[in-house]
Amino acid sequence: MIKISVSIDVSNLNQAETFYVEALGCKKLRDQGSDMTVLSTENCDIYLQQKHEGSKPLLSSEVVRDYSRHWTPVHLDFLAKNVDELVEKIVRLGGRHEGGESGEWGSIAYCADPFGNGFCIINE
Repeated sequence: MIKISVSIDVSNLNQAETFYVEALGCKKLRDQGSDMTVLSTENCDIYLQQKHEGSKPLLSSEVVRDYSRHWTPVHLDFLAKNVDELVEKIVRLGGRHEGGESGEWGSIAYCADPFGNGFCIINE
């Protein structure tokens, strides 16, 4: 079986570590050099990688890193028992709450970290 890990580019590693640990309950596993921190959830490792804004993620592309709010079809979903409580922490620590939905199935909050990376909080 293949294990999945997630890499998230950020412009400020210390701020990102604080956000993901305190707002989303990730656990710090280790620092990996001066520009990478490895966090963990129950079933996934998250690699926070400090990359300068404006740097190229691919040498063969004109695209550069931009930490304003951006959208990507691939994003993280964090499952939580109390969505509203988690959203309060996210906003307090510099993240954004961008709306949500609820129904018989539960609720979802659309959010972004301080670096423009979108994710969802969903009832567990």
